[in-house]
Amino acid sequence: MSSKPTNSSPRKRRRYDEAFRAEALRLAGESRSTQAAARQLGISPKLLYKWQKALQPVLEVGRGEKESAAMRQLRAENRRLQQERDILKKALASCLL
Repeated sequence: MSSKPTNSSPRKRRRYDEAFRAEALRLAGESRSTQAAARQLGISPKLLYKWQKALQPVLEVGRGEKESAAMRQLRAENRRLQQERDILKKALASCLL
């Protein structure tokens, strides 16, 4: 019985420099599909999605001093609009009865 020689050395991870990443992200941005761009570059779509996610700014969800004035204003406006919606729902329900 002959056995095939096994390659017991672990596969090394490929490292991509910043220039390649920037070009890949540019191509993905111009492309209709991130998966198509990844195929064209010969890399995993998951890796390209990971690079895209890393570039997105992290939104602060906290309250207090960390919360920006714009975020506080948006939260207040959202509460006001929800109240208006609830009032209109009640008015519509009473009109239909």
